[in-house]
Amino acid sequence: MYTGIVEQIGTISALIDSADGRRLTIKPVNHMKDLKLGDSINISGCCFTVVEFAQECFVVQASHETLRRSKLGVFKLGNKVNLERPLKLEDRIGGHLVAGHVDTTAKVIAIKQEGFSKLITFALPIEYALFFVEKGSVTVDGVSLTVASCKIEVADKQFQFSVALIPYTMEVTTLGNLQIGETVNIETDLIAKYLARWLSLGNQISMAKIFETINANVQKTSDIEKLDVIKQQQVCN
Repeated sequence: MYTGIVEQIGTISALIDSADGRRLTIKPVNHMKDLKLGDSINISGCCFTVVEFAQECFVVQASHETLRRSKLGVFKLGNKVNLERPLKLEDRIGGHLVAGHVDTTAKVIAIKQEGFSKLITFALPIEYALFFVEKGSVTVDGVSLTVASCKIEVADKQFQFSVALIPYTMEVTTLGNLQIGETVNIETDLIAKYLARWLSLGNQISMAKIFETINANVQKTSDIEKLDVIKQQQVCN
């Protein structure tokens, strides 16, 4: 689990494509001394497992599913990526809860300078509109951001949303270099996804049925505990 607060930027120093997927070697700006083999790390919104180290670089493997869902397949040597290590239980959640599971990609369709900030507008498939709300949260290339505005363009069958980037975010992440037409990884709000899934079930699952199942399990557990007590009493006798 992550928070969408990027720690540092890394550079793709090697790429190997095969029938099995894609192997990426990443060189962080600052060496991650406590990063260990098997650790998880968020790379521009995608959660990966560190499978190897090479000097001051680390290696990850992207499956076909990751390549389908994200922009990892179009990365090239020298591309910059956002890096974040997993959240610790005692850490502050500076952004929002981020799983590192990319839902889809979006395209930059507009960039507008507003004072010291940039208002960037993205377009993505209309079916993802359900998971957005103004002033809600979204993860763009691994960065936790606030949705400034969102709307459905019926004619284009697109959903659009905008975020405002402050200078600090543009400086310490890759988002400051975004250009119109560029693709980004999108992870929608985790809570919104579960809520939408719950509501979509409709009459398939009712609260009464859920409580009935819970009560049945509680009663079953209680019966087992009673049997254990009886057995213990018999042993003692």
